[in-house]
Amino acid sequence: MAVWGEGGAYEPYIGRWSRQVAVECVRRLDVAEDSDWRDIGCGTGAVTRAVLDVADAQRVVGVEPSDSYVRYARQHVTDCRAQFVRGDAMRLPFPDGRASVAISGLVLNFVPAPELAVAEMARIVRPGGTLAAYLWDYTQGGMELIRYFWEAAVSLDEGSRELDEALRFPLCAPGPLDELLRAAGLADVEVDEINIPTRFRDFDDYWAPFLGGQGPAPYYLASLPPKGQDALRERLARSRTHRGRRFDRPHRSRLERPGKTSDPLTSGYGPHAPFGEGRGSRPGQTIRPACAVPAGRDGVPTDVPACGVPSLADPGASGSILSRSQVLVSTYLSWP
Repeated sequence: MAVWGEGGAYEPYIGRWSRQVAVECVRRLDVAEDSDWRDIGCGTGAVTRAVLDVADAQRVVGVEPSDSYVRYARQHVTDCRAQFVRGDAMRLPFPDGRASVAISGLVLNFVPAPELAVAEMARIVRPGGTLAAYLWDYTQGGMELIRYFWEAAVSLDEGSRELDEALRFPLCAPGPLDELLRAAGLADVEVDEINIPTRFRDFDDYWAPFLGGQGPAPYYLASLPPKGQDALRERLARSRTHRGRRFDRPHRSRLERPGKTSDPLTSGYGPHAPFGEGRGSRPGQTIRPACAVPAGRDGVPTDVPACGVPSLADPGASGSILSRSQVLVSTYLSWP
């Protein structure tokens, strides 16, 4: 079962914080105006909106495997420069070397084969273009909004530990992210950090989004009987001074910024994946097209299911893409 896919429930849980990160990420990239962007795993359109507002892009095409997220993005991002299509990060429905920038927010750790997603992003970006991505930092001391939830859950149910993002997603750390980008042939890979506040009106403002079923932690909560949910809520409420700390500590999320290189749909990936981890092809393995992609204007596909793309190219074959960096995004959890 997918754990992401409903835009209305995603927004109060993660979307409101993701938008802050997206704005700062796009600002730091400092890409020229009138550039042509691709938003990989666009979800509800937070990154696309940030690109339109901050970078004054000529066009942004978001690709997303979830039908409901595509509908939500189209309804809430109505700028004529934005377009949203269905597609798979590991088989992007875009031609080679056309985009100025490929960016992905909070997605790569959910993709079954993130190395293929990065290779695809590099394939679609023109020589000298930019590739960027960011991820929450689930390591110790990072992304405490979710960290506190799992610490409380594990204290009541040791079996929940295996669902904790900190264990499930080792990619969400500086070293692994750096290695992922460099393995794709990106140059000038950096690691950086973004800090944002996650301020809550009160405890209920923090707790209520976990009831929406969007993401591993809310999905786990929904699986508990009512008494189990009440116990977890009470444990979290008491942990406002958790281990002597208030809920005003920074969280982190990791953002990969750009570098130079030569750019199952219903369950999806990114913020839309089931708990099961997928298996991808080896880096550099040839991926054969699954079907033809009807192309629209400038090679951008019409709204069709994700299809195959040409085989992975040698990232150094046609120039280089500017790979800026991975950004660690820290948030601050607080309420009165």
